[in-house]
Amino acid sequence: MSKQPDSTILDIAALLKLSPATISRALNNHPYVKEHTRKLVVEAAEKLGYRRNILASGLRNRKTNTIGMIVPRISMFFHAAVITAVQTALYNHGYQLIISQSNDDPALEKELLETFYASRVEAVLVACCLQTTDFSVFDKLSNNGTPVLFYDRVPGADAAVNMVRGDDVRGGYLAGNHLVETGCGKIAHISGPVSSNLYRDRKKGFLQAMEQHGVPVREDWIFHHDLTYANARATLEKLFSGTEVPDGIFTANDVTALAVLEFAREKGIQVPGALKIVGYSNDPRSAIVSPAITTIEQFPEQVGLRAGETLLDLLDRSNGSTQYVHKEVITPVQLIRRMST
Repeated sequence: MSKQPDSTILDIAALLKLSPATISRALNNHPYVKEHTRKLVVEAAEKLGYRRNILASGLRNRKTNTIGMIVPRISMFFHAAVITAVQTALYNHGYQLIISQSNDDPALEKELLETFYASRVEAVLVACCLQTTDFSVFDKLSNNGTPVLFYDRVPGADAAVNMVRGDDVRGGYLAGNHLVETGCGKIAHISGPVSSNLYRDRKKGFLQAMEQHGVPVREDWIFHHDLTYANARATLEKLFSGTEVPDGIFTANDVTALAVLEFAREKGIQVPGALKIVGYSNDPRSAIVSPAITTIEQFPEQVGLRAGETLLDLLDRSNGSTQYVHKEVITPVQLIRRMST
């Protein structure tokens, strides 16, 4: 069966014997249209199956009421939770969220930004790719009055941009401090690419804790690579191949912590007796394995809520109601102790 074409304003006008301009004003609740006429138009629109083109209407009015959002992967627990909180915050103020995923590909990230620019979104919310180092690609939007808000994965802390980020330095410190306080003296750290603020900051906090407690740090026990299961296994084989092995490991995400736990089980290494593990992000899986993994809670719902609030404030400022200034919001983190330590 062939698809029937959508009805238009002209079809409604022909049915009611009114001008297309009157139909358009009625559908947009124009104050000059009588209530009786407006009801007739709405009823006719429903009868004909008319669907208003919100985007086209927005382009004519120079306001689309849409926010573009770019995430690395929608399947990631943290970002899925942020999306839910942001969408709720924006929907309550009449904005719709258009969500795209970059798959951690800077080239695709740039294409998505171009699409959002062409679609005239009101603002863009983005968690950058791990390998993004050229943030000038975002200037095309901000230079044309479209607010850009970075969250989680952001440019350097000294960059003059809008951002909502977790206190990753504090998180790294809490992880390292906890391992020392639970008796560890030979601690390894498995981290992500140094191109990302997340892993630079988590490592910085970890090293602060080691320095505070006077615990020596072995440079060959600090690893930087994509935090995949395969990379974790390769790192662990190397880490435990020598005569001296760690008694504590801080991993910069929970996927790697889960890989450490599985490796320890296969090698007969007792957790937490011989090896203590601290992960990061409080992935739901970290609580259901045995032993459950100590981790750093990032409170993604709060990140999403603050991102939504900040976007609304930036939109208000871009409309000229108040003086525009760059905003930086830092959200708290918390150590969640479980049986792996």
